[in-house]
Amino acid sequence: MNQYDLAAPARTCAATGRELQPGERIVSVLTDENGTLVRKDYSPTGWPGPPENAIAHWMGKVPAAGGPRKPTVNEPLLFDCFDHLAGQTEPNKVHFRYVVALLLMRRKKLKFEDAKRTADGGEVLVLRDTRSGKRVEVPDPRLSEAEIEAVQGEVFQVLGWE
Repeated sequence: MNQYDLAAPARTCAATGRELQPGERIVSVLTDENGTLVRKDYSPTGWPGPPENAIAHWMGKVPAAGGPRKPTVNEPLLFDCFDHLAGQTEPNKVHFRYVVALLLMRRKKLKFEDAKRTADGGEVLVLRDTRSGKRVEVPDPRLSEAEIEAVQGEVFQVLGWE
């Protein structure tokens, strides 16, 4: 089910090719490259700024090799991904947005209000953004629990939270 070009935080700057050291600050960007979600990491001095096809970008640190990490959930980054993927129809992007919506619901940033049937027999979740009060609709791709866990793992991996 891996439909993403996933990578943990890189050990090399995407711009300069310089090796990045554990604990060093990095700038990461998630881009849409021909329908594929790709993560790239940069040293702060090599960061050229967000590209036109950026979904989101954030600051972080290169993790220690092989060391256990407790992931830090970056809610603004989740919202950036969620908002950017609105209206997408490619299955991998629909799945990614749906799982991000579930993560935001778990964190009580999106609140379930309703579920509606679509003309083609599908289902759409109607959610409310607890920050703005805005209603948003999220197509339910009807993923199994195993598929949701797999996509969640991919979301965590692409955002560098694993």
